[in-house]
Amino acid sequence: MVMTLEAIATGNPPLRRAQAYAAAFMQRVESQPEALRRRLPQIYERSGIDYRFSCVEDYVREPEDWDFFPPDWSLRPEPTTGARNRKYREAAVPLAERVAREALERAGLAPEEVTHVIAVSCTGFFAPGLDIELVKRLGLSPHTRRAVIGFMGCYAAFNALRVADGFCRSRPDARVLLVCVELCTLHFQVSRTLESAVVNALFSDGAAAAVLAARPEAEANGRLAYAGDHCLLDDDSMDHMTWDVGDTGFRMGLSSRVPAVLARRLPDFLDGLLAPHDLTPADVDFWAIHPGGRAIVEKARDVLGLPEAAVRDSLEVLRLHGNMSSPTIFFVLRRFLDQLDDGTNLRTGVATAFGPGLTLEGCLWRRLDA
Repeated sequence: MVMTLEAIATGNPPLRRAQAYAAAFMQRVESQPEALRRRLPQIYERSGIDYRFSCVEDYVREPEDWDFFPPDWSLRPEPTTGARNRKYREAAVPLAERVAREALERAGLAPEEVTHVIAVSCTGFFAPGLDIELVKRLGLSPHTRRAVIGFMGCYAAFNALRVADGFCRSRPDARVLLVCVELCTLHFQVSRTLESAVVNALFSDGAAAAVLAARPEAEANGRLAYAGDHCLLDDDSMDHMTWDVGDTGFRMGLSSRVPAVLARRLPDFLDGLLAPHDLTPADVDFWAIHPGGRAIVEKARDVLGLPEAAVRDSLEVLRLHGNMSSPTIFFVLRRFLDQLDDGTNLRTGVATAFGPGLTLEGCLWRRLDA
């Protein structure tokens, strides 16, 4: 039995902002240091992002119409963690339902055929949780097995894929619905440091759903199969990327050293992923590198000696959507699936992402012989 990727659906909240508009908005926040405010246009312009999405309507309103932030440009007192989490529940559930329904439709899978649900998120919490909401709203069986993966950040989708593969190996009729939803813009903080300004310039809101199936190899011909995974935890970078629960939302720490550390560890990580399959980077037809930021993608390209075309999809997802944390890798993988559907002769793909730890996660996809 192998696990095949049957379909991917992606989505965002309806509020779409140009990056230049977002920079202008943040420049108006009076409680930031003046020297930092002057640097914001340059920070946003250099991000490699043209557009981002948000569930917070205040970003396109004037203060007198705000209902998330206090009605003045100090943005003080900042919304509490409780207020942000209530907004998360209000916005995350319908967005997750929308992409899940589309993924099932794309896969031609009836709700009653779903055997497992995996819900992934690190930007909010509630119980009964997103997994149960999906079972109820989609009309899945009450016997549907469920798993929740939380607070792992950008690489969480890879842990979800690993769990899905375990389900598929243990049950030959497994049909797994995997849903990632992140509302990162709920947790933007008033910028007091360059680090917080960069975080505010990168992150966005989005969701993705994937349908995965257990199939005999003969039945999987022509499909994209999950062929293996690998994980590497760096020895000395625990403080380079952090995600903490504060009184006014979740607070991210992001060191400028992250791209350099990832670039240094990436060759060994990739060897650990490919060597067991007698593959090298030259054998890879498609690269899905999580666009955590433009510098990360460009460092990965350079250290692996990849052509510009190999990272074009990652950079394009970053440009059009920003960094949406865990769903982002599925936005890139959807481009892989679309190319296969168009008849492109791609056979081997690598997907990888990075997050707190610093952790490198990845998996290998192989198109089985048709």
